[in-house]
Amino acid sequence: MTKLTSEDREDIPKGKYALPEERKYPVEDKAHARNAKSRAAQQEKAGNLSTADRKRVDAKADEILDKD
Repeated sequence: MTKLTSEDREDIPKGKYALPEERKYPVEDKAHARNAKSRAAQQEKAGNLSTADRKRVDAKADEILDKD
């Protein structure tokens, strides 16, 4: 997984984010989807993300991870 620049991040369509309104947790491929689930769980545990938002991240990431 490569590090995204701000410009590269802006090029990612909103539909490729688990939380598109905030442009957080990109899930454009399986590696990013796994990472998004891990980071969301960490942020929920730290009190920085609601349980509902963590579930949204998990659901969007699972869509990517379940693809063949």
